[in-house]
Amino acid sequence: MIFPRVFLRIVASFTALILASCETPTPQQTYQPQAGPFMLGIDVLASRGFDLIRGKRVGLITNQTSMTGRGERTRTVMQRALGPNLVALYAPEHGIDGTIGAGLHVSTRRDSVTGLTVHSLYGPTRKPTPAMLAPIDVLVFDLQDIGSRSYTYISTMIVAMEAAAECGKQFVVLDRPNPLGGWRVEGPPLESKWKSFVGQVPVPYVHGMTAGELAMMAGARGWMARTPRLNVVKMQGWSRSMVWQDTGLRWHQTSPNIPHATSPFYYVATGILGGATSVDIGIGTENPFGYAGGSGVNPQALYAYCQRLNTPGVSFSPYSKNGFGGVRLNISPRATADITALDVLLLAEINRLSGGKVISRMSGSKLNLFNKVYGSESLYSDLRRGVPATSIVSRWQSYNQSFRSQRQSFLLYP
Repeated sequence: MIFPRVFLRIVASFTALILASCETPTPQQTYQPQAGPFMLGIDVLASRGFDLIRGKRVGLITNQTSMTGRGERTRTVMQRALGPNLVALYAPEHGIDGTIGAGLHVSTRRDSVTGLTVHSLYGPTRKPTPAMLAPIDVLVFDLQDIGSRSYTYISTMIVAMEAAAECGKQFVVLDRPNPLGGWRVEGPPLESKWKSFVGQVPVPYVHGMTAGELAMMAGARGWMARTPRLNVVKMQGWSRSMVWQDTGLRWHQTSPNIPHATSPFYYVATGILGGATSVDIGIGTENPFGYAGGSGVNPQALYAYCQRLNTPGVSFSPYSKNGFGGVRLNISPRATADITALDVLLLAEINRLSGGKVISRMSGSKLNLFNKVYGSESLYSDLRRGVPATSIVSRWQSYNQSFRSQRQSFLLYP
């Protein structure tokens, strides 16, 4: 059964697609690529001679992940095509080269590749100021996201969309794959009280959407104070069943602790757990987020617990180092297990094996960030009260199912 509001959104979506072929711009357009091999949004736009932005003064939100399918920097290709009309660059957390550590401020600087000013969107402000946007007509977003709500690139997109609307600028998303695929929807909701830069939009911890799809949904649902005139340049040849390994693209690390194409899966599995005190998730190792351990924890006991879990596509092995004990994770990109659930299951068991020290030692700014990443204070309070981890996870399921229905009319790919 299709409920009336869902039906109206579906009708509106089809209407927008029809209007996209007209000369008069609509508030939100998706640009359909021609049939053929896999192409990123930037490649599709380039194949059309940058028609959507040609003749306009362009600003580009970019970093080291902003590459064409052939391995050229987006900013290099745009500068070659647009010349002086590529006016300014904007960099998110980790900077334009992706080398600055998590949570560290990024400075405004000059780009050695293009000679353009790179305005920092992770410094004194995370939202482009009117002065930053004054020289441009259109703001283009081309960053590789990893598919988790707590990763800040989507937050950057949302606040930049709002800034573009406030300054009367067009906003364009050059779409890219979700490396987790398009079907995986997992994890807790975001309570409005805990909205932050590691949780800017009310979606599950894993939402299964591309940046372009999220931009459309955010605009339609009023997840920002003002919505800009939005254009999404679709990929060609991507489908929801595809993970990164299916694209044939080279992976460019999105940040220092996401070095591999498989890293987004590990980030989901232990990223929430990593917010706790006295735990080890493998930061600084060959596989960041690929470990789950605690100070004084018996690795064999945690391994035995993991062996009893139902986690198709995820395996474990025990480890101990520097007084920490736990398990290494091995996650297949094809894993069908609820990977976000592992975060809670592992945290609860590590806390139990540590005699409750993991949770009891959380306080102040550490606890505040933990709650922001999770999306509420309920996980902390539930674990302190001894609520079983399986009960905590089971509460997500109806919300996840509801979200799958809510997002349906904004999905651009089969």
